[in-house]
Amino acid sequence: MEKVSLKAAERKETAKPARKKIRNQGRVPGIFYSRHTSPINIDVNEKELNPFVFTSKTHLISLNIEGHDEQDCIIKDVQFDPVTDRVIHFDLLGLTKGEKIQLEVPVQLKGSAVGIKEGGILQHALHKLEVECLPKDIPEHIELDISSLAVGDSIHVEDLTIENLEILNSKDSLIVSITHAKIKEEPVLAAEEIGEVEEGAEPEVIGKGKADESEEKEEKEAKEKKEK
Repeated sequence: MEKVSLKAAERKETAKPARKKIRNQGRVPGIFYSRHTSPINIDVNEKELNPFVFTSKTHLISLNIEGHDEQDCIIKDVQFDPVTDRVIHFDLLGLTKGEKIQLEVPVQLKGSAVGIKEGGILQHALHKLEVECLPKDIPEHIELDISSLAVGDSIHVEDLTIENLEILNSKDSLIVSITHAKIKEEPVLAAEEIGEVEEGAEPEVIGKGKADESEEKEEKEAKEKKEK
């Protein structure tokens, strides 16, 4: 996996007003931490950080903090503004040679499933997988070839075997599937019903209103007077 450099400045002030001021300057507050060093509050240029966040690949970052030794790390967590989707905070996890780490790796689908040509619908359930591995074995992404998937076929975590990589998601977790397209069924009339409609049969009366009841009462009274 390619290593990319990222420059950062150490933050001395961590209060909310200070973080807001940093964001207004086009920078993003964050924190760097590892198992063997104390956490360091940092901030980086937003434009330089975005390519590491808005991507379908995992990046190995060579972090350069002013006044500190260079550190290899990965992005462990990112927080976004709920309105603008801008990055407002991030965590970088330092890597130690020979020590396994846990991280999320993007899933990329390769090929065009035969089931789609048959009218099926592609359902991509898991876009990232939680994995554990050594830093040297971190993949940019996990590629799945879906070309042979027909309608009704699927790929679960238990179907994957990747060298030097342990997938931590539940084995029965669905990653991708080809499902049947949903067809809206129109109501079908029986032959007798069709005949009744064609003959113009009157609909069944559900209930009578007050006007109908008054007319019946008047007719009844008139009939009684006539009989007398």
